[in-house]
Amino acid sequence: MGKNILIVDDAAFMRMMIKDILSKNGYTVAGEAENGVKAIEKYNEVKPDLVLMDITMPEKDGIQALKEIKAIDPKAQVIMCSAMGQQAMVIESIQAGAKDFIVKPFQADRVIEAVKKVVG
Repeated sequence: MGKNILIVDDAAFMRMMIKDILSKNGYTVAGEAENGVKAIEKYNEVKPDLVLMDITMPEKDGIQALKEIKAIDPKAQVIMCSAMGQQAMVIESIQAGAKDFIVKPFQADRVIEAVKKVVG
């Protein structure tokens, strides 16, 4: 049984790329969100096994959304996605409870490796 994953990224093509990688590897995309506000709504709606969340987004960034999701569900599993050169944000997101992070541009095998590490 594939794990349900919520994809959060403000770029539609990034969501599409991640969705493609996940579905080819037997994971189910439970939902998508384009910013942190929508991510929190979707999380409550679909209760995914894992969230793949971009750090830099409009309205509410990934770190803020991560903190709010963790406040709602302390057991939430979140992997952050960041562009190169966002080390401080990556560290902050790990401190806020993210399980791992993947760097853009995505390597399919790195995405799957991170997902497997967190949810199997």
